Amino acid sequence: MYTLAEENYLKTIFHLEQEYGKEVSTNAIAENMQTKASSVTDMVQKLADKGLLSYRKYKGARLSEEGTVAAIKIVRKHRLWEVFLVEKLNFHWDEVHHIAEQLEHVRSEELTNRLDKFLDFPDYDPHGDPIPDKNGNIKSAEKRLLSELDKGNNGILVGVRETSKEFLQFLDKRSIAIGSKIKVLGREFFDGSMVIQVKKEQFFISKKIAENLYIQI
Repeated sequence: MYTLAEENYLKTIFHLEQEYGKEVSTNAIAENMQTKASSVTDMVQKLADKGLLSYRKYKGARLSEEGTVAAIKIVRKHRLWEVFLVEKLNFHWDEVHHIAEQLEHVRSEELTNRLDKFLDFPDYDPHGDPIPDKNGNIKSAEKRLLSELDKGNNGILVGVRETSKEFLQFLDKRSIAIGSKIKVLGREFFDGSMVIQVKKEQFFISKKIAENLYIQI
């Protein structure tokens, strides 16, 4: 059994490993969790003592096999609860993240497996993130950030990196959702901003927005 704080750290480090593909610095963890680097160092050392990760000073942390298994279970619960909240309770995709963060700490694996079956074994959550199966397997899909596309490229929105309410509400205002076809009409190399087309609408988006949208070509 792990504490709520330990589970939050395991999940955060897992996500950062998936994004950067290497050891995760304490500063990156602190920024992501909005806490002090000194607090992160204390927790990381505690998790290392439990065999959940390896930690090298000035290099960073990497989850062990046991730590990865634990993190995937938390991620699985989080994403299944998001599906449940959207599909069965009619929450909007910008409302479910914080609620799912509370529900992900429910201990029962039986509940998680029954929830998965009740939802007909979904592959993805409302934000386009893959849901691990009960054995910890995660489907991989070819995707690129919209910011990496050149003028004339187009693709389907399959996920978002940022899940804050403000960001998702911005996408709603532009009628951008999972499954939307996005075409790059222009790109400003000075600041990375883009002109894109979604359905028949054309508008500018900033580099920051483009860096938070996953596209499948």
